[in-house]
Amino acid sequence: MYQPTFAGKRIVILGLARQGIALARFFLREGAWVTISDIAPVDQLSAPLTELAGLPVRLVPGGHPPELLDNCDLLCLSGGVPPQIPLVAAARRQGIPLSNDALLTVQRSPAPAIGITGSSGKTTTTTLVGMMLQQQNDEARPMIAESGVPAAQAPSDSSPIVPPSSTEVWVGGNIGMPLVDKLAQVNAGDWLVLELSSFQLELFDGGSYGQATSPQVAAVLNVTPNHLDRHPSMAHYTAAKANILRWQGPNHVAALGADDAITGRWLRTGRVDIAAGAGQEACSFPLTGRLLGFGLEEPAGEGCWLYRDELVLRLDGSEQTVLPANAVSLRGRHNLLNVAAACAISAAAGVEPPAMAAVASSFTGVEHRLELVRERNGVRWYNDSMATAPERAAAALHSFDEPIVLLAGGRDKNLPWAEFARLVRERVRVLILFGEAAGLIAEAVAAQPGHDDLRIVRCTDLAEAVTAAARTTQPGDVVLLSPGGTSFDAYKDFAARGDHFRALVNGL
Repeated sequence: MYQPTFAGKRIVILGLARQGIALARFFLREGAWVTISDIAPVDQLSAPLTELAGLPVRLVPGGHPPELLDNCDLLCLSGGVPPQIPLVAAARRQGIPLSNDALLTVQRSPAPAIGITGSSGKTTTTTLVGMMLQQQNDEARPMIAESGVPAAQAPSDSSPIVPPSSTEVWVGGNIGMPLVDKLAQVNAGDWLVLELSSFQLELFDGGSYGQATSPQVAAVLNVTPNHLDRHPSMAHYTAAKANILRWQGPNHVAALGADDAITGRWLRTGRVDIAAGAGQEACSFPLTGRLLGFGLEEPAGEGCWLYRDELVLRLDGSEQTVLPANAVSLRGRHNLLNVAAACAISAAAGVEPPAMAAVASSFTGVEHRLELVRERNGVRWYNDSMATAPERAAAALHSFDEPIVLLAGGRDKNLPWAEFARLVRERVRVLILFGEAAGLIAEAVAAQPGHDDLRIVRCTDLAEAVTAAARTTQPGDVVLLSPGGTSFDAYKDFAARGDHFRALVNGL
């Protein structure tokens, strides 16, 4: 049974966003004294403050003053707060422990957790895994009712691959809702399915609050350059991702992408090796749990693999076909890889191929990820606002054979644009640029060889970009919002940008 342990403790939370609000509710329920600090002035915090209305929370807006650490027992960071800021550095010097919503969730959950991270594909894969677990539960309930056999419980020490519970599947973390304030409702036979970002995983390094921990099933889909505007080096970013695996035991499961250069090497060698880089010492540790892989190229042991145009599950010396590749509803080869990942991960939780196939053949995608918004005058408009890195925008371009009118821009994350620019030259008929990164992208495209009839249009904002796209489309075109940059130059997050795009398109 869940037991509170923070009664009477003085907790300081930095960042009044989704994660900060969830942390506040969690600690208040535990009987702690809660202070929340945000760098924004109070007049910009009306929406989150409404969610905390009536709760005994002390608010410190407009910055993070040193006095926050006076008598502080635990400092918690929302995902948008870098652990390199002066107040966090001061807390470390004073010996004040650190934590965040994700770390507390995995540490305190009575149910086993599936943690999924990666530079790309983690939202789609996390959603698929949650749906596959739920599908298995739905299929199992009639049999349980007929036989009287109770639902399976959480994994035992002797069983790394277990049948799922037929109770509840909790999906959240970096997507949807944080789950830390839901833990009192979680039962031992449930499953938690968590998308975990590098920002959250930075604190899974063993030096933060509580026992060092990793999810019982931990997946790293891939590791490619991302968030280098926050992480001081690729080594630092990679080590943050690797924290999801660092504390696993022999009865846990690690699922790794075989086709990725970094995670594929970890899978084949059975260990994590990361060379030193700026802000990061060299990192090396063995993978002590059961290894599952997934990929569309050469199979590497147990897991889910593409073989003769079918996704095949290989476990315990046997093979089972999940479904033909052409039966997957999601567009694009990158999404086929996401489905393979979800099959391998959900297999570690006891999901059977029929449940995997039922989800993979019907799921058409998450919001803001290659989401079809509208078809108008023979032109289809797609919202891929979640593509906040050039690599993700490149994956979107690979998903279409039709002529593309591409809307790209936003804020750069100090990432390479050359491969994206090369694909733009090959696949895009009209490139419409907006936001802070417009000039940077235009320069990257100009530096690539290719056809001279690519038309480039510069716009001040997304609304102007949608109007420009509507003027230039032809029947048979695809208009694709796949920015390649973050939304923070104009919106609070990619979802707000995608919602605005959807409204603009539906208003044409």
